[in-house]
Amino acid sequence: MDADRRAVAADASLAHAGAQRVDVRVRRAGSVAQAEDWLADEVPVALVFNGISHAVMLATPLDLEDFALGFGLTEGLLARPDELYGVEVVEDAAGIRVEMEVASACFARLKDKRRSMAGRTGCGLCGTESLDQVEPPLCPLARSTTPLSPPAIAAALREMPSRQALQQRTGATHAAAWCSFDGAVRLVREDVGRHNALDKLVGAMVESGLDPRDGFCCITSRASVEMVRKAVAAGITALVAVSAPTARAVATARRAGLALAGFARRDDLVLYADPDRFESPTPR
Repeated sequence: MDADRRAVAADASLAHAGAQRVDVRVRRAGSVAQAEDWLADEVPVALVFNGISHAVMLATPLDLEDFALGFGLTEGLLARPDELYGVEVVEDAAGIRVEMEVASACFARLKDKRRSMAGRTGCGLCGTESLDQVEPPLCPLARSTTPLSPPAIAAALREMPSRQALQQRTGATHAAAWCSFDGAVRLVREDVGRHNALDKLVGAMVESGLDPRDGFCCITSRASVEMVRKAVAAGITALVAVSAPTARAVATARRAGLALAGFARRDDLVLYADPDRFESPTPR
């Protein structure tokens, strides 16, 4: 009986941690059965700066304080983490408001670049008003000479699934992970949107005091140009994606000095930018 209660408590905990359980009908091998399934939450989240709503994202309602800080930094609204004075997460009938108190300098930047965005889990350009807004100037990274070991990357990729509790239960979320150069996974953040997962990771890295030069980032998605730009804005010098990058993402990574690898599967990598940073595997 105690075990049953613990199982129920665990399910309830997950239900309040980004997933909901629903009744479904499953058809397999010609048979039909009733079952229960876990679905990832996808909730409208309004990011509000000093009372002004800047963006409404469809996101998983987890780690929203990290999301607020990471979004502010990777979007160039916060020049430094200490420009964010406080965060309050407020639920209402329509979704969730993340109320941020920010410095006046941040608020001035916000007014300069305000745009209306909704559900930026796809192309990342919803609400962009002109072509000039697509790729604003990006400060290049100071080139890192710290080598990236393919065996360490493979070790991180092997560890990541065990750190993705929501993906294991729902099969519907992306993850972004911060990994040390030896392949140990230090932090993982999940979300239905790949951009959101990376923003959450950036915020968590700042809160944990992790230096973005002292490791690499793994993402369970393609490397779009926005993923590259967010990584560069956060000071991350190496990005590893399990899927492909886009042509614009590769061009941006090369200009910015970001080491970029794609199709990361076990020991295999395709190196798209700064390939010399990736140590060659030992010949067989």
